[in-house]
This record gives sequence, C-alpha cells and structure tokens, in this order.
Amino acid sequence: MKIALIGYGKMGKTIEEIALQRGHTVQLKIDIDSQADLTKENLQNCDMAIEFTGPNSAKGNILACLEAGIPVLSGSTGWLEDRIEVDNYCKNRNGTFLYASNFSVGVNIFFDLNKKLAQLMKGQEAYEISLEEIHHTQKKDAPSGTAISLAEQVLQEIPRKKKWVNAASKNPEELEITSKREDPAPGTHSVKYHSAIDDIEIIHTAHSRLGFAMGAVLAAEYIYDKKGIFSMKDILGFS
Repeated sequence: MKIALIGYGKMGKTIEEIALQRGHTVQLKIDIDSQADLTKENLQNCDMAIEFTGPNSAKGNILACLEAGIPVLSGSTGWLEDRIEVDNYCKNRNGTFLYASNFSVGVNIFFDLNKKLAQLMKGQEAYEISLEEIHHTQKKDAPSGTAISLAEQVLQEIPRKKKWVNAASKNPEELEITSKREDPAPGTHSVKYHSAIDDIEIIHTAHSRLGFAMGAVLAAEYIYDKKGIFSMKDILGFS
C-alpha cells in the first residue's frame, strides 16, 4: 500500500516504522508544517490514509480523505460529537472508514474483558466502580478516548451508573474517571470494583507505542480494499 500519514508526530513515526517493515510505502506525510500538502490530488496518489492528529483537526482530515475517495482510519480522540456526521458522509460517498479509540490488540481484548466483567458485576451493588488512566504529559485530551470507551461499556451494562465524570464524585449515579499525566507513560488503564470486603481490578499497561502502531497498520491492511464502516472487532474477528 501507498500510505498517507496524517499526523507525523511520535505515533506517526512509529506507524511509518511498522508500515515499512511490512513492505508498504509512505507516500505522503502531513504534520503541522505541511498542512498545505493535504490536497485531494496528493491523497488520490495514496491507497490508504492513517490519521492520528487532534480533536480540532480530525474531522476535517477524515472528510478530506473520504472526499478524495480513499479509505481512512483514525485514532484521533476528542472529536466524537461529530461521529454521526462523518459516518453519514462515508455512507453517502460509498467510502471506507474505521475509527478506534485504541488500535492495540491487547487493549481491544481488554475492552471485551471489561464488558464481560461489567455484566458479571451488574447486580453487585456493594461494589463501587472507578476508572483511572495514566498518559504522558503531551497527551492533549482527558480523559483518554480509551477510558471513555471503557466507561461507556460499564454504563451500558450497569444501569445504576448514569454518566461518567472526569473528576472525584460522591454521586452514586456517576462513574468516576481519574486522569493522570506523567512521563514517561505510553498508557495505563484500570477499572476497579471496590467494596468493604475486597477489590476486583483489571489493568492494561502499554510498554511502548509499538502495539498501537502495529494495530493501526493491521487495520489499514484489512480495510483498504473494502467498503463500509469498520471497527477493531472486525479486524480481530470478535463477534
């Protein structure tokens, strides 16, 4: 594949490393200094776009790729209030789009584990639930997209929790997410069920960006010759 990398920071460079190892080429690199190169003509010279930027630019970047007629996957977080608009645009253009809050294979297994644990804990009202996420200080959004995905899974399975909050909370209907920013920290996420008797906790700790990058490249390989809207469940074969 000829890949357009939209977002050429640390993650973009790691994705490039993995892509080259797997026999692909990086046709286009877009960073803060080369935004003018993000043109329809340049995108149409690529087979696939991988977009890792920020909440303010993600939507526009994704739409530009769909307008150019190339598949695009995005790992940017903080823009999901526009997700329905982007999905509809993709469907109307018969395009190809995949969004994931986290492309790591391990994290996506962790998502399924989190959902199953929440189902088991649904009737256990003696347990209070909380989430914590730790990332490097350069991460722009809080809570992380991964933490939000974990929290929303819990909300779907445990009706006594009505919403998540990114702050300490004494409200029993609120699911507390604690965000910490420390260096170096590629990403740690934990979900804890606490009672007076015991604790149950699941944790995922990333050791580097390689897991995220490998997952993104695997996802790109999967969708580049397909049409539709996909998720990491499709990539990993999860039902």
